Amino acid sequence: MAMKEKSMSMQLAEGVPGTARPNAGAWVVVPAYNESTSIGPVVRGALAHVDGVVVVDDASADDTGEQARLAGAVVLRHPVNLGQGAALQTGISHALAEGARYIVMFDADGQHEAAEIDRMLAALRDSKVDVALGSRFKGTTVGMPRLRRVVLKLAIAFTRLTTGLKLSDSHNGFRAFTADAARQLRIRQNRMAHASEILEQIGQRRLAFVEVPVTIRYTDYSKRKGQGNSESLNILLDLLTQWIRK
Repeated sequence: MAMKEKSMSMQLAEGVPGTARPNAGAWVVVPAYNESTSIGPVVRGALAHVDGVVVVDDASADDTGEQARLAGAVVLRHPVNLGQGAALQTGISHALAEGARYIVMFDADGQHEAAEIDRMLAALRDSKVDVALGSRFKGTTVGMPRLRRVVLKLAIAFTRLTTGLKLSDSHNGFRAFTADAARQLRIRQNRMAHASEILEQIGQRRLAFVEVPVTIRYTDYSKRKGQGNSESLNILLDLLTQWIRK
């Protein structure tokens, strides 16, 4: 069970008088583990585009939670490390309880562009779909390791084979959901397998989706945090586990 830390007053995005803010009711969910270096800028960037940010501190050993709180996020903390999938589920549940109309999943390491939250939510609304999925292969990648590209292409082919979803990117943590779609998610796989699990549930529940071009930046920091070759091997293990289960 997550424990809620005291947070600063929410920095609500201001709209133009007399007009509706397009992202009203949108919340960003950020799973975080030992991200004290990057979490502050990530939270501040996201808060410029949505009503609220909830950071789920997955039992970090550093001051990730405090840095997120100081930046303006609601912070929930797992007493023990449960993995990214569990952190996402905790954050989604909180945002829905707060009355969120839209939920955006966003990584804590700074590899996503906060300005593209607007694009994701606009695509969700304009296309009248349930889910918007970020695609680096329709958008831009900066500094992607070669092995990572090869593994992601294999993951895309496997996802198409097992789920029937015709996607150009299958392991992108930048996603947006309507509240109704988010309520249907039951994320049980806690490590990298949660990415495939989310796509499986989109297919099983026949949720309408659209892919949106986004930017992914692989920095030295993000590679050290797991976006390099070791994470590519974890994706391969995830795909192998899925194959065995099927």
